[in-house]
Amino acid sequence: MSTDTIQLYNSLTGRKEPLKTELPGRVTLYVCGPTVYNFAHIGNARPAVIFDVLARLLRQDYRCVLYARNFTDVDDKINAAAAAEGVPIHTITNRYIKAYHQDMHALGIEAPDLEPRVTEHMPAIIELIQTLIDRGYAYIAEGHVLFDVSSYPAYGALSKRKPDDMLAGARVEVAPYKQSPLDFVLWKPSNADQPGWESPWGWGRPGWHVECSAMIGKHLGKTIDIHGGGQDLIFPHHENEIAQSTCANGVLYCHTWVHNSFVTVDGQKMSKSQGNVRLVRDLLTEASGEAIRLTLLSTHYRNPLDWNDQRLNQSRRTLARWYKALARAEIHQRAAWNDTKPDTQVLAALRDDLNVSRALKRMHELCRLLEQTEANEPKEKAALTFRASASLLGLLQQPAPAALHNLQGNTVENAETKLSPERIEALVRLRQEARQQRNFVRADALRDELAAAGVVIEDTPASRALSPQTHKENSG
Repeated sequence: MSTDTIQLYNSLTGRKEPLKTELPGRVTLYVCGPTVYNFAHIGNARPAVIFDVLARLLRQDYRCVLYARNFTDVDDKINAAAAAEGVPIHTITNRYIKAYHQDMHALGIEAPDLEPRVTEHMPAIIELIQTLIDRGYAYIAEGHVLFDVSSYPAYGALSKRKPDDMLAGARVEVAPYKQSPLDFVLWKPSNADQPGWESPWGWGRPGWHVECSAMIGKHLGKTIDIHGGGQDLIFPHHENEIAQSTCANGVLYCHTWVHNSFVTVDGQKMSKSQGNVRLVRDLLTEASGEAIRLTLLSTHYRNPLDWNDQRLNQSRRTLARWYKALARAEIHQRAAWNDTKPDTQVLAALRDDLNVSRALKRMHELCRLLEQTEANEPKEKAALTFRASASLLGLLQQPAPAALHNLQGNTVENAETKLSPERIEALVRLRQEARQQRNFVRADALRDELAAAGVVIEDTPASRALSPQTHKENSG
């Protein structure tokens, strides 16, 4: 195991912390995967890419990594889709699981160690629910089993919400069988037209929240090291997971909670009503999987990502430049590449809460070093380090000639195109204004845009331009 500790922002404590694991040399990671009733869009792809990078980093530092990402394959939306086609739910779910695998593979995402499906875990789900009933944390009402939120005083710690405040803002109760509007469903009855399973409480199906807790308990243990997912899952999904698992097992559920922020499209929320939902498989007809992946990594995972053509084109240009540098170095020995250690600065950046922006900045520096090296042996060493470092990000995974052909086939712009000095100064000025206004999300986004174009920003006490592609900025 590396002596350099990975630091991650823990949503539960609200601060960046050294990664803590239950067992030395072993780390468990669980990420909430898709509900499979449609094709994956870029909002689904962002956490898949981010946690793929985290898993790659963990495997650098830990002897044993157990990474699970689930499929929710029973859900009301799945039921509706199956009913509309007049087919069983597994026809729908198998179709979209296959499509998801194809899309994620195209983005260079490595398969997790485990991909549990809800429908394969009904005995574990039923056992967990029964434990909560037996211990007085859940109750049966009109064929439903519900978790009693009032029985868990720490409820709301993850989302920073107080139950009393939630009750004060609650709408008119629409489920009279609930003792409190905050209580959530663990099991619900199914009618003759709905999928269901036999249980002590009748024919029915599980509530959404209990599913992940049961799968985690079966495969990863009562306490896991990292739980990941989108920011939209913090409440109620992950909040409810914590409550039911803590009460059922009597131990800490998870050490570190990691959440990625949202994806917008051209500044607008992505939605069907807006007509701006960008499916991964549609984008793959316009751009390479690596270009899409790099675009999804172009902003820090805790900041919102605005998807737009300019950002995607910049990713194409960056990859084209990088692959051209590798092609000139003529590195074809993958075995040597696999035996090469990544650059220490790239590793340090990723160990610092997956600071991909800093890692990409270093990648641009490594590319320039490779371009400027003439002697064969140093050039080969520089190329191997460059590619090994990129592999931590899931990039530069193809032979350079094939990748360049693919990029050109997707109308890549001139890879040597750089931002004009005027554009650099304008972006730096906007970033400085954002920092003065303490709008750090905007400031980080502007810095990411500059970094993606190969422009290095260094925050120092004195502000001065170093070169057309390097800029130091006042940090005051």
